[in-house]
Amino acid sequence: MKSTIKFNNANTLFSKDLKVKINHYFQASSKKKTGNRRIFLKAAILLVSFTTLYSMLVFVQPHWSLSILLCLIFGVNLAAIGFNIMHDAGHNSFSDNKNLNTFLSYTLNLLGGNIYFWKLKHNIAHHTYTNIDGEDHDIEIKFMRIHHDQALKGHHRYQRLYFPILYGVSYLAWIFYQDYEKYFRQKMGKNSETFAFPLREKAIFWISKTLHFLLFIVTPVYFVGWLPTLIGLLIVGVVCGLCLATVFQLAHVVSGTEFKTVDASKVADEWMIHQLQSTANFATKSKTLTWLLGGLNFQVEHHLFPKISHVHYPAINAIVRETCFEHNIPYTEFGSIWQAFRSHVQVIHFMSR
Repeated sequence: MKSTIKFNNANTLFSKDLKVKINHYFQASSKKKTGNRRIFLKAAILLVSFTTLYSMLVFVQPHWSLSILLCLIFGVNLAAIGFNIMHDAGHNSFSDNKNLNTFLSYTLNLLGGNIYFWKLKHNIAHHTYTNIDGEDHDIEIKFMRIHHDQALKGHHRYQRLYFPILYGVSYLAWIFYQDYEKYFRQKMGKNSETFAFPLREKAIFWISKTLHFLLFIVTPVYFVGWLPTLIGLLIVGVVCGLCLATVFQLAHVVSGTEFKTVDASKVADEWMIHQLQSTANFATKSKTLTWLLGGLNFQVEHHLFPKISHVHYPAINAIVRETCFEHNIPYTEFGSIWQAFRSHVQVIHFMSR
């Protein structure tokens, strides 16, 4: 069942103006909106890194101190594959070849997730109804209160203290529990409507989960033993979870972003303005962070144009800013990741009272 929430289409001058400027940029520069050689090179580096790190940990088995360091790097590597390869491919912006996008989007299944669930949860729900309680399942975090429409419970008063633990276990909970929860109840959220689940996708679910289990549990246990495997999996999983959860939260759960209560299934603003009101950028001057995060520190540009590859975000950032200024529309950005993180903690604390 589709959401009944509608956006205001009576006045879309901002959207039309911005789209014209962005289209003109790509036409004038003769660039495709999808990825270029840089994204292919980055994908190759990340996938070779994945293979190298995995092989070192499982087959070479260096000293435990070095293995811990490699596990920490491996966790970042998994998150980077998600940010840079899977994310663009899942939005069909990695390449202009749709088959290649589909193939690379399954890197999420390689990492233990499920691309079919992700597209329903992320591409449709999150990108359309950002920060709207009951619609955006990305703000439904167990044991946390993110939206003012969510019930305030006693344990929430401590959420500013325990949120790093939840973020740390989020990736492992996702791939080893929440995906199965979605599979058997066929719902994205507890109160969501059931979704269509084709037989082909059910087969892919079990095949990819089995392959992931063989790759990340059975094979390591066979070569290095169950205790090193458990420790390594926990380190990799916690690092990956912290990276994934933190990047999402710094883009939407910070001061300056709005969490709307929708009355009569109607959002007062047009869709693009709603995205600007519910999304923030951070540390856009950092080339290293931009490289690692797949441009997701340019979250505003991503939410406005999800089908444009992240390699173009720094260039169109100036166009978006200028157009927002011309139309007197707020544009939220934090100068550094630390500023955004402090703001995130403040919002968590505020929502606990």
